[in-house]
Amino acid sequence: MSREERDSTEPDQLEGTPHPREQFAFFGHREGEEAFLEGLRSGRLHHAWLIGGPQGIGKATLAYRVARTVLDPRRSGNPALADLAMAPDNPVARQVAALSHPNLAILRRAPATDKKGPSATIPVEAVRRALAMFGSTAADGGYRVCIVDSAEDLTISSANALLKMIEEPPPRSLFLVVSHAPQRVLPTIRSRCRRLLLRPLDDTDIRSVIGSLGAPWDGVPDDVMDQALRYGEGSARRTLELLDAGKVGFIDQVTRLLQSLPRTDVRQVHALAEALARRDADDSYELAIETVQRWVTERLREQAGLGASRLAPLVEVCEKIARTAREIDVFNLDRRPFILTLFDDLADAVRRTA
Repeated sequence: MSREERDSTEPDQLEGTPHPREQFAFFGHREGEEAFLEGLRSGRLHHAWLIGGPQGIGKATLAYRVARTVLDPRRSGNPALADLAMAPDNPVARQVAALSHPNLAILRRAPATDKKGPSATIPVEAVRRALAMFGSTAADGGYRVCIVDSAEDLTISSANALLKMIEEPPPRSLFLVVSHAPQRVLPTIRSRCRRLLLRPLDDTDIRSVIGSLGAPWDGVPDDVMDQALRYGEGSARRTLELLDAGKVGFIDQVTRLLQSLPRTDVRQVHALAEALARRDADDSYELAIETVQRWVTERLREQAGLGASRLAPLVEVCEKIARTAREIDVFNLDRRPFILTLFDDLADAVRRTA
């Protein structure tokens, strides 16, 4: 990787934070780390793992943490291994950070170059090139590791190419497949992986993650931090994205409109629709849709005892919102009617479930 690429934000990295392969602080998920340690200590480490959970909770950070340990023969062969921690100046850690370790393959969306932007998927050609490493024996007789970050970026062809290698793995190979929605991963891949589901982080761990990043993240006012944690849903990435008084204030505004349903403040809803229709409102529009979907999900969870038939109107309107939002994006349609109809549909669904 060139210096320019290293200095720019990569597709699988949050701007202003270290890439997961360069993150050595680790908080939460002790059970997940212990699962790998148990396999390493016993010498029976499963060859393929599906590491699932919400985005931004440390799945990729854990994958690179495992890879560094496995690629160091002195640690991977230690039956008394206590943890997966490794100093940043360890030669293996430096090679992994530079993407220069000969026994490590990374499958991810390609970063932008001078000639084109970042890729949207992991193409089959990239999978075949990366997996060619497994056709020869590791120079040191140790492990060869492939990290997929994330499975959602695989095309059907690239997923099938990966499957062939996972089905017939070479000796001392390890596949770490990161997924934000493991239930959507190709069933044949899921069936051959040991599934490790990581839970959302608690507020203490998220505060520790943010504190470990240093400036400017450690200077966020307490009230903004508290609000971001409230909407961050246990995701360090999501919380970091919300460490902005304007963003959390906007979420509060949309949430108040939702909480007043089925009563609708027509003037405020029209003002919101006009604001979100502007060309420079893409970020606010996405934030509004996320807020609506989170509100509906929370309401469904809180009212689960009512039964499926009573909650069907809310489920249907949630699906309609997701479907229409995709159409708006694909066909670049006017957002005003969508926002107005969205609140009308939600108001009707709330009445029907009351």
